[in-house]
Amino acid sequence: MKPLSEEQIIQNLSQKEDTSAQYYAAWWLGKMRSRHPQAIPLLLSTITALNDQPVDPDRRGVALNAIRALGHLNKPEAKQTLIDLLNSKDYNIREEAARSLGLMKQRDAVEPICALLSSGLEGAGHQPEGSPLLQEPCEALLKALGDIGLNEPHVMQSISPFVDHSRPLVRAAACRALLQLTKDNRWGHELITLLKHPEALVRRGALLDLGATGWLDAVQEIQSAAIESSLKLVALRGLAESSQSTDVLTVMDTLL
Repeated sequence: MKPLSEEQIIQNLSQKEDTSAQYYAAWWLGKMRSRHPQAIPLLLSTITALNDQPVDPDRRGVALNAIRALGHLNKPEAKQTLIDLLNSKDYNIREEAARSLGLMKQRDAVEPICALLSSGLEGAGHQPEGSPLLQEPCEALLKALGDIGLNEPHVMQSISPFVDHSRPLVRAAACRALLQLTKDNRWGHELITLLKHPEALVRRGALLDLGATGWLDAVQEIQSAAIESSLKLVALRGLAESSQSTDVLTVMDTLL
């Protein structure tokens, strides 16, 4: 099958009849870091479907992909829409908006993200009865604060309670953010402890969190972790990109 051109992708996103084509087009624009002048306006237009009552599930899926794409494209005209989505009643919409704002390193998002976390373990971090989800998408919110990189006392106060959360992946997200913001090695060592957790899912999460921090002391721990080599390479690539260390590249070569 012949690959779709960027122009065809734009046409697919602009039409309204085929949501499957829209879904793929929104993903494609983010994946390919499109610079087409219509990319941002069309992605933003798909998000307006979230205002419908009730929200069409297929158009919600397109909107979620559009939110992810906007984070990758990192254009200022998407900032306010993504910040506004932090107030959505939809958990997954808040989650993806936080991730995209973190990717964009949008400092204007820090206050609303901190507001969502301000109720701490008993509020944002509470798991309502009968739901597998927490009150707020804490992992995404915490990671966004670390990625944005604003090292202020009130940001630390928003993050710190979550290092004691009952869920290991939430603890990992908090430690990742604190390591990014403070460069304090103790948070890296907390992540290394989670890298040895009996559950593979937790080990994988801690591995990727270490890769995102740029903390070079983690290189040997990542190399020896009980995790598949493909994920180790992803984590090491993150370290290499943030540190420009040739030592990391050498370790990557041993895994190939």
